Amino acid sequence: MRRATIVIVGRPNVGKSTLFNRIVGGRRAIVDDRPGVTRDRNFALTEWTGHRFWLVDTGGWSSIEDDGLQSEIRQQIRIAIAEADVIVLMVDTQAGVHPSDLEVAGLLRDRRGQVVVAANKADDLATEVSHYAFHELGLGDPQPVSASTGKGTGDLLDRMVELLPAEEDDTSEDEIQVAVVGRPNVGKSSLVNRLLGQERFVVSAEAGTTRDAVDSPLRYHGQGLNFIDTAGLRKRSKVEDEIEFYSTLRTERAIERADVCILVVDASEGMRGQDLRIAQSAWERGSGLIIAVTKWDLVEDKDTTTAVRGERQLVERARFLEGVPFLYVSSKTGQRVRKVLDTILEVDRWRSHRVGTAEVNKVLEALIARNQPPQQSGQEVRLYYGSQIGVRPPTFAIVANEPEAIAESYRRYLEHGFREAWGFIGVQLRIKLRRKKSRR
Repeated sequence: MRRATIVIVGRPNVGKSTLFNRIVGGRRAIVDDRPGVTRDRNFALTEWTGHRFWLVDTGGWSSIEDDGLQSEIRQQIRIAIAEADVIVLMVDTQAGVHPSDLEVAGLLRDRRGQVVVAANKADDLATEVSHYAFHELGLGDPQPVSASTGKGTGDLLDRMVELLPAEEDDTSEDEIQVAVVGRPNVGKSSLVNRLLGQERFVVSAEAGTTRDAVDSPLRYHGQGLNFIDTAGLRKRSKVEDEIEFYSTLRTERAIERADVCILVVDASEGMRGQDLRIAQSAWERGSGLIIAVTKWDLVEDKDTTTAVRGERQLVERARFLEGVPFLYVSSKTGQRVRKVLDTILEVDRWRSHRVGTAEVNKVLEALIARNQPPQQSGQEVRLYYGSQIGVRPPTFAIVANEPEAIAESYRRYLEHGFREAWGFIGVQLRIKLRRKKSRR
């Protein structure tokens, strides 16, 4: 499902980051009275009245020329506007119409039907009239709001979501959505090209060649696959230019709608901390996960135990990788590339796999007999029964007398036991512990 994007723009110090924080909750953006604090952009997936969308905060638009920083920020804002489904132009009622407000409004003139003017710092909505001055911008009725107190933000959000396009699937339900993700320059596009059997994507030795998330369909054994080749994800602190920021946003959106994620890792560099963060992001969202270690043909001095030792070390760093398949491939020679396609189908099947309640309880009883739940403050912790309550990802409910007393280590023990019994290769198992209802 493609999520729409709403972007907040405006000149410095009008309250864009305050509004962003108010909507998403918490303090995701830096807020300061000094103009120009927001240079790096922030984005978050949020929801209002059942509508989920990406909200993007931007730097402040200024016409003042300087050493190049303002020029870069203006370019970021232009890209933000081009990427957006809805644009919120934020202005300051206390300062009145500013020349920079008029400049930004000029950029939005041909998007008039997708713009909401948020007239901020209107602290007394009952008597406020200062927002009327912003009719001069020619972008419709300004919406008075106080981002700092929250007054009027509900009405503003109503206006924003009214303009959102209808959500629709990017492709048919028959297709498995496969996001190919990883750090820059690890060979994502080369792998997809080999999988598709043609040079579908531009490949370059320069890191970051792929700027957008590109879809490309394929049928394999009668099953539709849609590959989403994405820009490389870096640590947020290293996202230094506007193109890379929006590439990161597109990649996050690709992970969000993926059924299966292929994390591409360069064998010569090994799996780094950022690779683990990308893998965990996909895992926690419930996507299937495959680790494709590329350029395996270039690794020297390897033997039959090299891969096993490497996987064991990674699982010690991140336990969730225990159930994830590792494939050692070469896009150049085609080594094991077909195995990637087979594994995508296998992992997607496991995401939808169901286990009967009788079988769940048989395995659960055996696990409890082997290892009883630890007592909590002298009180016996008992697990009564379990059942599978969901798929994509597989979700199990286990009823206990004291669910909050069950340690995370014991939950992992149950998950490991379930994997040993049934497989669930490459998918997260979610175990929900519930309290047994007392009889009245």
